[in-house]
Amino acid sequence: MEIFGVDIGGSGIKGAPVDLDKGDLAQERCKVLTPHPATPDAVADGVKQVVDHFGWTGPVGVTFPGVVTDGATIRTAANVDEGWIDTDARVLLGDRLGGLPVTVVNDADAAGIAEMHFGAGRHRTGTVIVLTFGTGIGSALFVDGVLVPNTELGHLELRGHDAEKRASSKAKEDHDLSWDEWARRVRKYLAHVEMLFSPELFVIGGGVSRKAHRFLPKIEGIKAEIVPARLQNNAGIVGAAMRAATGV
Repeated sequence: MEIFGVDIGGSGIKGAPVDLDKGDLAQERCKVLTPHPATPDAVADGVKQVVDHFGWTGPVGVTFPGVVTDGATIRTAANVDEGWIDTDARVLLGDRLGGLPVTVVNDADAAGIAEMHFGAGRHRTGTVIVLTFGTGIGSALFVDGVLVPNTELGHLELRGHDAEKRASSKAKEDHDLSWDEWARRVRKYLAHVEMLFSPELFVIGGGVSRKAHRFLPKIEGIKAEIVPARLQNNAGIVGAAMRAATGV
C-alpha cells in the first residue's frame, strides 16, 4: 500500500510516495526550498509542486513544524510565518491540491510515529522521546508506544533561551560550532529533558542523524540510552503517510 507523505521544514519541503508495508519511500523524494517568508499560500504552492511532481491523486499526509490540533488547525508557527496560526491547513492544502484528502500532523510527531513503528523505537516500551534536530528541535513523546502529541520540547528554556536557539543543527551552523562544542550543548539539553521526563530511550533524528557518529559518542552523563533515528531525515515523510492512511 502506498500513501503520499510531505514533510514541511524550515529550509525545505520534501515528499514522496511511501510504501507502508516496508516503512520506506517508494520513489526517490522530491524537494523544493521552503519559501521565505513561509506564508500559508507560498508553502501550499511548494507542497503542490512536490505532489504534482509525482502526478499523485490519492490521500496526502503533511507534516507541519508547529502544534497541530484535530489533524488540521495550526496553533503555533515558530519557524514559519505567523500567518499560519489558526489556519485550517487541511482545508488550505486540500483546496490547493485539487480536493485531495489531506491529513496534517506535527512534524516531530510524524517522525516519532515512523521511528516507533519501523525504526529505532520499534518494540520499545516505557518512555521514549524522539528528537529531531534541524532548523529547530522537534519532539515526540511516547509512553508504552502511545503518542503524547504536540510536546514542543524544543522550546524548553535553556540558559535563558529556547533550547532550539542553542542546540538545533541550525544553531550549530549559525554559530560555526565544532562537533565537540555542539555536542556539549546537546548534552545539556538532553540532561534537562531527562530531568523532566526520565525516558528510557532518546532517538535522535533530523538531517544531522546521518552524522550521528560525529557527535553521539561525545555525549556523556545521560542515563537514558541514546540512538540515532533509523529512518533519518525520511522519518517525517513516512510518518505523515502513516497518519494519512488512518485519516486522523
